[in-house]
Amino acid sequence: MAAAPHHVADDAPIAAHRTKILLLGLRRSGKSSIFNVLFKGTQPKQTFYLETTQKVEVHSVDTVIPLEIWDTPANVTADTLGAPLSDFSSIIFVIDIRDLYNQPISKLVEFIIAANKVKPGIPIEVFVHKAEKLQEEDKIENYRQINDRVLDRLIDINPDYEHLPINFYLTSVYDHSLHESFSKVLQKLVDSLPYLEELLNVFCANSQSPKAFLFDVRSRLYIATDASPVDSATHNLCCDYLQMLNSFGQLYKSISETIRQQPTPQTPPPTASSVPSRTPSLHGSAVSEAPITQVVHPPTWKHPKELFYPSAATTLHPVTPGTTLTYHLITKHLALLAVLPTSVYESRRGLLEYNIVFFREGIQEICDVEEEVRDGS
Repeated sequence: MAAAPHHVADDAPIAAHRTKILLLGLRRSGKSSIFNVLFKGTQPKQTFYLETTQKVEVHSVDTVIPLEIWDTPANVTADTLGAPLSDFSSIIFVIDIRDLYNQPISKLVEFIIAANKVKPGIPIEVFVHKAEKLQEEDKIENYRQINDRVLDRLIDINPDYEHLPINFYLTSVYDHSLHESFSKVLQKLVDSLPYLEELLNVFCANSQSPKAFLFDVRSRLYIATDASPVDSATHNLCCDYLQMLNSFGQLYKSISETIRQQPTPQTPPPTASSVPSRTPSLHGSAVSEAPITQVVHPPTWKHPKELFYPSAATTLHPVTPGTTLTYHLITKHLALLAVLPTSVYESRRGLLEYNIVFFREGIQEICDVEEEVRDGS
């Protein structure tokens, strides 16, 4: 009899509909480490002390789409899972790269066949994990062997299984391969991915940016990118920069947020009409001497203009004119990281900010439509 899954208390609010991801694997394969590094900010060295998963744990995570990640123990089966496999949008199976025995492959094949019966075409993602444990040549050889053994086992059972959507990734919590691989898994679950990619293509063309990513701020997974090929070095650089900004982001707060937290004075402050403004307003890129008043928006506005959208930039090659990496917050979950020639960033920064405004509005409209569809389903 299937045991009821244990819902872990996360920070994410309860949503009407969440996309379910099933995380499978044998004991000590690294399932819980993957979740904790990606979504809880656990340092890779600390994952060694994580306890073995004893029962099905359900974690709610908010990215561009609400996720529900099921972390399962090693002895779970399709019958004892506590939910039908048809409820899941993706299945991730984690295999220790050093484990070439039949047990993990047999368990993977068992779930592939069971999932294909109830939901044909469900994406099967195989993470050949703990790649840091082996030398480069051994790493590639073990990865190839696991890949071949799984496919050979499936073909022996049924030749039609050769065409199943199974993807293999070489991952490790000690580098950015895990983030890049999980990003590709997440992108398949985002229905609006073509529209996000088209907006990024337009932004890159209008801003002379050779590469741009739309990142989930918390997990550092990229939700979408432009049409140019993804260079691992550029992706790793963006991940590191976003991690640095997340580490120091709490030191900086919105001016309007600070004002809202201040106690109300006993005497009414002077109004904007009684104090002349000597400089243009904030919309003119200069600070006004008139007091900042809170603008009350209708409750139907999901993205009020007073929301704080921080930005940052760093020059990658300060000695010679080189490349600049920029960061702009788009929504509370998403940020745009773009690579620009330093000469373009310095000479056309106003045009860049202008393009960011319209890019942000486009992304927010897409997110609003998806949220309405989820709430109505």
